[in-house]
Amino acid sequence: MNNMENMIGAKALMTAMEKEGVKQVFGLPGGANLPMYDEFARCNIRHILARHEQSAAHMADGFGRVSRKPGVCFATSGPGATNILTGIATAQADSAPMVAVTGQVSVAMIGKDAFQESDIIGMANPVVKYAFQPRDAAEIPEVVKKGFFIAETGRPGPVLIDIPKDVQQNEAEMVFPDEFKIQGYHPWSDPDIVNVEKAIDMLLHSQKPVILAGGGAIISSAFAELQAVAETLMLPVVTTFKGKGAFPENHPLSLGPIGMHGHAEANKIMTEADCVLAIGTRFSDRSVGTFEEFEKGLKIIHMDVDPAEIGKNQTAQLAVVGDVRVSLRIMVKLLLQKAIKKTEETPWVKHVKETKAYWQENLKLHPGEMGAAKILRKLRELLPKESIITTEVGQHQMWASLFYDVIQPGTFFSSTGLGTMGWGFPAAIGAKVARPDVPVVDIAGDGSFAMTENSLATAVLEDIPVIVFVLNNFTLGMVAQWQRTFYDRRMIGVDQGKCPDYVKLAQSYGAQGIRAQSMDELDKAIRDALSSDVATVIDIPIDPEEDVLPFVAPGTSLKEMILPS
Repeated sequence: MNNMENMIGAKALMTAMEKEGVKQVFGLPGGANLPMYDEFARCNIRHILARHEQSAAHMADGFGRVSRKPGVCFATSGPGATNILTGIATAQADSAPMVAVTGQVSVAMIGKDAFQESDIIGMANPVVKYAFQPRDAAEIPEVVKKGFFIAETGRPGPVLIDIPKDVQQNEAEMVFPDEFKIQGYHPWSDPDIVNVEKAIDMLLHSQKPVILAGGGAIISSAFAELQAVAETLMLPVVTTFKGKGAFPENHPLSLGPIGMHGHAEANKIMTEADCVLAIGTRFSDRSVGTFEEFEKGLKIIHMDVDPAEIGKNQTAQLAVVGDVRVSLRIMVKLLLQKAIKKTEETPWVKHVKETKAYWQENLKLHPGEMGAAKILRKLRELLPKESIITTEVGQHQMWASLFYDVIQPGTFFSSTGLGTMGWGFPAAIGAKVARPDVPVVDIAGDGSFAMTENSLATAVLEDIPVIVFVLNNFTLGMVAQWQRTFYDRRMIGVDQGKCPDYVKLAQSYGAQGIRAQSMDELDKAIRDALSSDVATVIDIPIDPEEDVLPFVAPGTSLKEMILPS
């Protein structure tokens, strides 16, 4: 059934978004999107004012990853639109559902270098699932309907809707469709049951099988199915960094993330495996090291919703294309039907557990009281298991990979594909809007937090009490580590000069600022932050010489992992 009504384009936009269940928009107004903003006065959608369009996009991204529904951000034309490009590209790299709506100069002025004009469609096309630019107001309802469908179906991603100002202002007879067709877009495919049966057979006939869970396992919420398969077949589970938290990291079969800054035990076992069930992963170079070395002697079963990922980076002996939760659910049913369940610990599982115990006992950690491992384990100790974690990008991010165990699946989020510094804090704000009932913590570094710290204004004024946990070495730590390791300690462009003072900065915004220089102070700071009704920044000075280890250098294999000495 179609609903028809005369209205201007801007009202049609807001009405269509209300029909999609949108409750809030993160954004900034400007000349070219003022008609949209005028409609906030007459609709039931909350506007959350960001302090930069990139942060608005990251807020929408964080909301989308946690809610699994598209987060929405608004920006004006020209620089407003170009400012959200980094946020859109970040969402595309990590398959996060988002709808970005930009204002544009009037149709007659497009291509004439008008004030605040940019060809945002041309710029954004490489980093979106799809981009729309309605040239007639009557097109808006269907464009919005299609945009949300594209953003959240199949492999999720960002959609851009760029609306010229006169199209926002023009009145038309609006039809809000219940049904529509998108030519050439077929996001759903039923997994091939025969291939799922073959996957079971390959795993049963392997001596050293392992599961590699990627971000797709989290996106599809395949947590129960993944755990059922692992436990039924007694398969050790490693993850990519983006897949961290797809499987409880306190589970006996869990080994944690592999890759450049993966767990020593996970990398070691991955190099010994003879068969891998890879679930929703693109086999990033940061996860597998060198592609050729990774697949040597390894049979790969690749489950993914995106057929373009099959064979892109690694050769798969068997592919199961379709939603990975559905694929794993079929596998669980087949295992039940065939009454297959391993009850005795195999020599492989015994070896896996011994390897895990060895590295947990023998991995050398920073000797000081405020080493990264001790700091993050204290955070884990005090946070409720359902707490949501976001991270910035840098050393702290990789320390979180190593030392913060995710217990409740689907509660850990980071910018992995694009590695966007500044993502974690605004994403935490979006995550808190999606889940106001749980604590949300951004594990940050001083360099990354500095890029979007002005979102403190949003957190304070909009009553979104997130916690920023700053591991502060007064340095661009990851770059500094590379300069120490690969550039003969020529330290250039990394010293932050102890500027700013993050406690005073937080207080200047009306947030709570706490400095923790001992474990007792840290314990109290975390407890104070959890009980606070305003945003809190915990500034934790750490040793600028502390490196993230283990480390797999670029261009090397997982076998060549560098360990702390």
